[in-house]
Amino acid sequence: MSLKTANTAIQHKSKLFYNFEKWFIKNNIKVFYFLLSLCVLLSLISFNARISEAHDDALYLEGGWRFVHEFPTYFYTQNAPLYPLFLAFLIKIVGFKLILFKLFSVVFNAFGFILLYKALKNRIPAIVFVPVAFFQATNHLIIYYSSMTFTEAQYFFLQGLFFWYSVKIIDAIKDASFDLKKQYKLWLMLGLSMFLISTCKSSAIVVVPSIILFFLIEKNYKELAASVLSFLIFKLPYDLMVKIIWGGKNQFSGQSKILLQKDPYDIAQGNEDLSGFVGRFIDNSAQYMGKRFYQIIGWRDENYIPEVSQVEAFGLAALVSIAIILLGFWLIIKQKNKPLILLSIFSISQAVLSFVILQARWDQARIVLIGMPVFLILMLYVIYHFTNREGMASGIYVIIIVLICGSVFLSSFKRGLKNIPIVQKNIKGDKYFGYTQDWQNFLKCSEWCADSLPSSALVVSRKAPMSFVYGKGKKFFPIYSVIKKDTATNQSNPDSALAFFQKNNVTHVMLPQLRLNPNNSAQGFINTIHNILAPIAQKYPTALKLIHTEGYDEVTQLYEIKYNNK
Repeated sequence: MSLKTANTAIQHKSKLFYNFEKWFIKNNIKVFYFLLSLCVLLSLISFNARISEAHDDALYLEGGWRFVHEFPTYFYTQNAPLYPLFLAFLIKIVGFKLILFKLFSVVFNAFGFILLYKALKNRIPAIVFVPVAFFQATNHLIIYYSSMTFTEAQYFFLQGLFFWYSVKIIDAIKDASFDLKKQYKLWLMLGLSMFLISTCKSSAIVVVPSIILFFLIEKNYKELAASVLSFLIFKLPYDLMVKIIWGGKNQFSGQSKILLQKDPYDIAQGNEDLSGFVGRFIDNSAQYMGKRFYQIIGWRDENYIPEVSQVEAFGLAALVSIAIILLGFWLIIKQKNKPLILLSIFSISQAVLSFVILQARWDQARIVLIGMPVFLILMLYVIYHFTNREGMASGIYVIIIVLICGSVFLSSFKRGLKNIPIVQKNIKGDKYFGYTQDWQNFLKCSEWCADSLPSSALVVSRKAPMSFVYGKGKKFFPIYSVIKKDTATNQSNPDSALAFFQKNNVTHVMLPQLRLNPNNSAQGFINTIHNILAPIAQKYPTALKLIHTEGYDEVTQLYEIKYNNK
């Protein structure tokens, strides 16, 4: 049984799958608007009016603010600069409006879903496509980022834009009347989407080699040249502008040194060697494809911390996941599904690059989240391929789909309902409601610094960008690891630490008790700043003067450094 859709002929051996395809062809507009409405509804009830404890969203906000107020001496180099530049544009126009920035994320996420839906509809069987579209519209982590100032919401929009124009280009090439010169607007939009996506996330730089590889395989050499040229039309003027205004800084200059280190927080351990990068790939593959992948689809508790003996199970699960994805890729190649071949090359390449260059200790679900739509298509296509027959086989596929979609939706909906009273209090003015006590004290102390210290005071903060946001734009001095470490004690050398602070004009230090485990205060706190101040206090008891304590439990203390009291 086969059905001719708008773009391809889809074959079904299962009557159940065939009937679902017919139903989708008839009702796809209703399905689209239903899923879009669901996406917006979940984004609104899950709206987060606060800053994440994960720090990076505040980093982008600080970057945007500094673009405006430190122009042209400042250029954002911690990672790709497009989103901080976008925030800088908003800050320049309307000022620092956190809720407005977050509403733009809601819009980005919604349009990301729209573009993904339009790009992939009718490219794969509906029984595969609809669950993936449902996942994109309702997944709790995607919904979380839809109201945060991380890059993910903007990235999903730009990824959707790239998907959309890639598919249109491939369709146009198949047309006998295709004229590359007459289709220059389409090529320009493809080049723009490639430029934007690679400037939004550093790992997305693989978009260029992915396009090159795809057209090489297809032996479309003119199209290959046109796609690279269209990218360079936007990339070269941007690089020239950066060179003229900011002295040639780029998005990799701030990352490369850290990524080459064995430990991103301890330069003393030296740089990674070849075997280390291989180890990263293995460890990250286990974490992201064996643990995070199943957390994202709701099949594993995201707060689950395994026993050491159970960690190997992640590796086994990762091997299974990767094998199924690669098998799905092979099936797509055999079916000559050119749009999915290109998108698969891009998503798989991006994951491989991330797994190689990122230290395994970072372990953030969003690293693999951006590739989930394509990974799910490939995995579900494999299951569809083996269950596309009459009898119980097709029923097994339906059960798997129901389990995935049900788990994804319930997880998002429960989070949304739980969030409503929190966001209501935040919007009414209680900006600290929803944080645990340790974070409330830390952020309130940051605000106290802005209100009570002279503008010239420079305060050390373990989470400087978050202190910047809640400190009303006050600049804080970031410390992420123990400075001037003594290898014998793993604490700072007191004289070297004080000299370092004095050289950088540091006047104060915040000493927080930020939990190691956000859900359990009894498991201790991050002691980075403690390991810097303890040796100083021991050797020079009067060099640190306590001037403020925030809170009564899990307190944050503020010390003034008295350099003359050494």
